Amino acid sequence: MAQDGFREVIGVTEGAKEDKQGWGGFLRDLKQRGLTGVQLVISDKCLGLVESIAEVFPEAQWQRCIVHFYRNVFTMVPKGKMRDVATMLKAIHAQEDRKEAMTKASSVAKKLREMKLKGAAELLEDGASETVTYYAFPSEHWRHIKTNNPLERNLKEVRRRTRVVGAFPDGHSALMLVAARLRHIAGTKWGTKKYLDVELLKNLSTRRISTG
Repeated sequence: MAQDGFREVIGVTEGAKEDKQGWGGFLRDLKQRGLTGVQLVISDKCLGLVESIAEVFPEAQWQRCIVHFYRNVFTMVPKGKMRDVATMLKAIHAQEDRKEAMTKASSVAKKLREMKLKGAAELLEDGASETVTYYAFPSEHWRHIKTNNPLERNLKEVRRRTRVVGAFPDGHSALMLVAARLRHIAGTKWGTKKYLDVELLKNLSTRRISTG
């Protein structure tokens, strides 16, 4: 997120796998290039990334994408109960604050156990607290920062383009295609429409300093 509230693509690299070494190198490169002031990182629970965030940007908070989290819980839910469980999970993140959300999560976990969905209940109990970090930020931004789906849609488009090509002669040529596609996406409504009110974040930072 740029300082004016518009989204930007600030980095892309080639990597064999999503481990700590790969993510750590990517984040350190961003930092060395001048990236500062990172307040929040939104992602699925890729342990290599989560651990690297804590090391490279220790001041940043981490928000586990609620959509990815729901999908994790759904792996433990029979198809016939999927709709009901989805409604229950969404109710957690419809609460007014973090405390109420966690209270609701406990209630939902109890209900899941009553529905004989012990595995889903355990996943919820273990991970719910990782999905409510966004409550520490302005409510006007919650809809945008509790999931990384906007980025996932971009990556879906990138994958669609690379599948058309099929086999690449080397990693560099694949990276060039991906970078070109991301530059195109950044020039569309995705990158040219203001996404967040940065003044709200500045005011939040000021309050944290004055009360810290």
